[in-house]
Amino acid sequence: MNFEMPQFALAAPEIWLGVMVCVVLIADLFDRSQEGRIAFFLTQATLLVAIWLAVSTHWGGDREITFNGMYVSDSLAAVLKVAIAGLAAVTLGYSRDYLRQRDLLKGEFYMLALIATLGMFVMASASSLLVLYVGLELLSLSLYAMVAFDRDSRIGAEAAMKYFVLGALSSGMLLYGMSMIYGASGSLLIDDIATRAAAGDNLLLMAFGMTFALVGIAFKFGAAPFHMWIPDVYQGAPTAVTAFLGSAPKIAALALFLRLLADGLGQLHDQWQVMAIILAVGSLAVGNLFALVQTNFKRMLAYSTISHIGFLFLGLIAGTEEGYAAALFYAISYGIMVAGGFGMIILLSRKGFEAEMIDDMRGLNDRHSGYALVMLLLMFSMTGIPGTVGFYAKWLVLQALVDSGMIWLAVVAVIFAVIGAFYYLRVLKAVYFDRAESPTPLEAPIGPRVVVAANGGLVLLLGLFPDTLIEICRAAFGL
Repeated sequence: MNFEMPQFALAAPEIWLGVMVCVVLIADLFDRSQEGRIAFFLTQATLLVAIWLAVSTHWGGDREITFNGMYVSDSLAAVLKVAIAGLAAVTLGYSRDYLRQRDLLKGEFYMLALIATLGMFVMASASSLLVLYVGLELLSLSLYAMVAFDRDSRIGAEAAMKYFVLGALSSGMLLYGMSMIYGASGSLLIDDIATRAAAGDNLLLMAFGMTFALVGIAFKFGAAPFHMWIPDVYQGAPTAVTAFLGSAPKIAALALFLRLLADGLGQLHDQWQVMAIILAVGSLAVGNLFALVQTNFKRMLAYSTISHIGFLFLGLIAGTEEGYAAALFYAISYGIMVAGGFGMIILLSRKGFEAEMIDDMRGLNDRHSGYALVMLLLMFSMTGIPGTVGFYAKWLVLQALVDSGMIWLAVVAVIFAVIGAFYYLRVLKAVYFDRAESPTPLEAPIGPRVVVAANGGLVLLLGLFPDTLIEICRAAFGL
C-alpha cells in the first residue's frame, strides 16, 4: 500500500477547532472573574473563523478526497459546516446570561460545545464509516455532558441518564449496521461501498446492515418511533443546552444520512425509501398529535421537532438531488427557527423562574411588543405561513415529493401541517389575546436581546428573499 501525504489544508476547519478547544480550556484557567467571559468570546471567535475556513477550503472547488479516502472536501461539506457553526454561535450567544444567573457559566461548557461542533464537522466531511462513527461519538459524548451540566438539577440528571442510555443503544445499532455493510462491501470507504452496491455484490447483507444503520440515524434525528428521548431531554436540560441540542446536531444528523445512505447506499434507495416513509409519516403523526395536548412550551417544541423531522425525511424520501437540496434547506431553516424559539424562553426566564410553560407567554405583547413580534414570526414560520422561511422550506419538500410522483405523501404532509398550525397559533393566542398576570415591562441583558432580534429578522428576511439560500443548497449538490 502506497502512503500518500494527507492534504492537511483541506482539514483546516477541524484542525482549527481541535487547537482552539485546548486554547479555550487553558485560557479559562486564567479567567479570574470566574464567569467564563474569556471562554465565551474565544468560543464565538473560534466559530466565526471556522465558518471562514469552511468556505475558503471547501466551497466552489472540485470534490477532493484525502487522508487515504477517509475525508472529503466538497461544497456540501462547506454548507453543512457553515450552518453548524452559525447555529452553534447563535445558541451560545443566548446562553451566557442564562448560565451566569444560575451559576453555570464555566469554561467547560464552551469547551464541550466546541468539541461537539468538532464532531459535527468531522461527520460533515466523513468519507469512511469509521470517521463517521468517530465524529458521531465525539458529538454524542459532549451532548451527554452538556445535558447533565446542572449537577444540582434532579430532572436534568434524569434527562441525561435517559439520553445516555438511549443514545448508547442507537450508537450500538448504527455500529452493528456499519459492521454488516463493511462485511458486505469489504471496505470502510463510502465510495467503495457505493461501487459494490452498484455492482450488486452481497446486496442482501448490505440491505440488512442498512436497516440497522437507518434505525441508528432515526434515533439521532429523533424520528418516531425512536423519539422517546426528545421530550424528556428537551424539558430536563438547561434551556441554553436545549437550544444547542435542538439546532446544530440536526444538521449533523442530516450529514450522517447524506454521507451514509445517499452517497454510500444510493443504489438501495428503493429499500430504504420504504422505511423512511414509515419514519416520516410516523413522525408527522406523533409529533403533531402529541404536541396538541402539551402545556409545557419546551415539550411542545420537542414534539414539534419530531413533526419537523418527519417533513425533513420527506425530502430525503424523494431520492433526487432536488429532494436532498430541499431537505438541506429545511434543516437549516428549522435550525434557525428552533434556536429562536428556545431563545425566547431564555429571554423571558430569570433566576429561579423558567418561562417554559405556554401560560408564561400570556400577555407578552402588553409587556414587550418587540418580543411578541419575534414570537409571531417564529410561530408563523414553524406553521409554514407565507412570508417566512418556514413556508419555503415546506414548499420545496412538497415540490420534490410531487416531482417524484408521491402526491399522496404530499397530501398527508399538508394535512398534518394544518393540524400542527393549531398548537403554534395557541401560543400566539397567549401572546396577543390573554392578559398578563403582571403587566411589568420585561427587561433582559443586551446580548440575548440583540441575538433574538437578529434571529427573528433572519426568519423574515429569508422568508422574503429565500433565493440565495435555495441556490446555495442546490449548488451543494451540483444543481
